[in-house]
Amino acid sequence: MVDVPELVDQARQGRPRAVARLISLVEGASPQLREVMAALAPLAGRAYVVGLTGSPGVGKSTSTSALVTAYRRAGKRVGVLAVDPSSPFSGGALLGDRVRMSEHASDPGVYIRSMATRGHLGGLAWAAPQAIRVLDAAGCDVVLVETVGVGQSEVDIASQADTTVVLLAPGMGDGIQAAKAGILEIGDVYVVNKADRDGADATARELNHMLGLGEARAPGDWRPPIVKTVAARGEGLDEVVEALEKHRAWTEEHGTLATRRRARAAREVETIAVTQLRERIGDLRGDRRLDALAERIVAGELDPYAAADELVAGLTEPAGPASRA
Repeated sequence: MVDVPELVDQARQGRPRAVARLISLVEGASPQLREVMAALAPLAGRAYVVGLTGSPGVGKSTSTSALVTAYRRAGKRVGVLAVDPSSPFSGGALLGDRVRMSEHASDPGVYIRSMATRGHLGGLAWAAPQAIRVLDAAGCDVVLVETVGVGQSEVDIASQADTTVVLLAPGMGDGIQAAKAGILEIGDVYVVNKADRDGADATARELNHMLGLGEARAPGDWRPPIVKTVAARGEGLDEVVEALEKHRAWTEEHGTLATRRRARAAREVETIAVTQLRERIGDLRGDRRLDALAERIVAGELDPYAAADELVAGLTEPAGPASRA
């Protein structure tokens, strides 16, 4: 058993090993996870969470590393949660973004963690919300969440970040048209990376056109900016940070930051509750109650929805003396 209060205290002191252990407890769904989350709850809620997403090959890892450099110059502590595809053999992170961000490995003001999706769809790992809370409680001023390479529908990052950055790159064919029904609808800031390549200006114009076809914005609404960068050389990253800070100021002024964070908390609670119900239903496999409901459905005495209502009611009502008998 882990001494959770001591581990949390060490994480607050910026000890990487303690932060790593806490995230491992989260990823492994440890029996002590409830105790960990209870200890972190009063410490979290201060970090600015930035999500970076985009198709494979647009330079997400390079851009994330360059943003770390920019934020460190500003004196901020930075946490990076890099979500990678899962290894089919070990189940662990396949690519290991820490290797690609090795220049920050010796910086005590930076913590980088690769997480495997473990089959979870949406571009993020299932444990990402709790891992973000660990980095937040550990004193990170900014948490950068880099998704696995995504397509049209993997947009979970929009529900986890305070600001979502969508990256594109020139020379990717009809990439904007293909993505417009998905990730192009979630961005707060758009970045055309690899802007030293031919077609960067055309990509930015097409992106601007596609954004103009979206929902009409009222005066004062946030208009997502488009920034061109060459992340490999650090060019344009100061402009990205400026855009991020402007969006943060706008969300604070208009109350949308608090709204997003409440929605994020509600989604997390819902996910945990649904998972618990699913586990309890799974425990009923072979249970007489489930078999009895199935028999009534087959006999035409009950429809599946009514049966599900009975099952959920039985799972959620408190156990009284009669039910324990």
